[in-house]
Amino acid sequence: MPQDPMDFEWSYWIEWGRERILWLLAGHLLVSQMSRLLVEKYKPWCLMVYGMAACWLLLGIKGFAVILLHAAISFAVAQFQLSLLTWLCSLILLSTLRIPAVEETKRKWYDTENEYYLLLFTVSVRCLFCTSFSLEYCWHAPAQRSSHSFPWMLAYVFYYPTFHNGPLLNFDDFSKQMRRQEAFSVKTNLSILIVGIIRIFFWWCLAELMIHLMYIHALYSSALPLESASYWALGGLALAQVLFFYVKYLVLYGVPGLLLQMDGLKPPALPCCVSLMHSFTKMWRSFDVGLHRFLVRYIYVPMGGSQSSLLGTLLSTALTFAFVSYWHGGQSYLWYWGALNWLGVIVENGTKRILSISLIQDLI
Repeated sequence: MPQDPMDFEWSYWIEWGRERILWLLAGHLLVSQMSRLLVEKYKPWCLMVYGMAACWLLLGIKGFAVILLHAAISFAVAQFQLSLLTWLCSLILLSTLRIPAVEETKRKWYDTENEYYLLLFTVSVRCLFCTSFSLEYCWHAPAQRSSHSFPWMLAYVFYYPTFHNGPLLNFDDFSKQMRRQEAFSVKTNLSILIVGIIRIFFWWCLAELMIHLMYIHALYSSALPLESASYWALGGLALAQVLFFYVKYLVLYGVPGLLLQMDGLKPPALPCCVSLMHSFTKMWRSFDVGLHRFLVRYIYVPMGGSQSSLLGTLLSTALTFAFVSYWHGGQSYLWYWGALNWLGVIVENGTKRILSISLIQDLI
């Protein structure tokens, strides 16, 4: 039975995974386990060299140079120790991905659109990693900066399991866990690997069944069936789509998450099932946990967050969703999506504040 071809993200990453990425991830696993077994002290540098080689192999010398240049520029700007300047640098680097002349130049480097998109996706994710490192550098005292050197930035930026699509791991979490030396057990790691592969294979089979049998995305791409469907049917289609999105990211984040565990790191929790969620706030906290931690640590809290006035909280939340919309591409529909999510979170938090008033509680 033919599959629904309309979900670009799933088709794209499965194709790349079968062709090269899964093999490169297997190579990372081999290098990681050998370095943990033989040279635990030098594990970060072994993995850094492997990540750079994998980047060079997949994206070519020019793609590798772009990512290295982004890291070098971010590190240089971080030397001024100004958070605002670091954010300005990050936004400018991110904006270069949307300059038509730059896009055309990068397209000419590759034979296919898929190769260009791999560079685009990789650089956009690397921008977040460069931002995380640079802000941590700005915030730490001079005595702590030995752990925030340029080699450590490269080890973080070129860490291969999270290289192309995440999940996001903040630099301080990465650095502390990567420095930690603990007892290595081949038997324990093998059991983690086998159980993890079985789980991911189950999720992949479920996603493939949904793609081959349900045709959710094909239905959404045609106006005629949507116009003739009842509201109940439309609700069912919407639920089916978000459930597929959930299963898809169990696979896309499950594979790198398993490799993080094998490397002795604690990955961000996998997405929580959308059927268990009833609020915008919970959705943002528990679906993409790594991205949520990034947004809270580097945007929401520095801007005042929930500890500031009502206007400050509204502004902090608005800037957070504005960045998410811009990072995802900045198209008009993404601004609408961000605005609706911002409105949902504001309404929920406003309702909670109202319900916490003693008079209202007495009335209830």
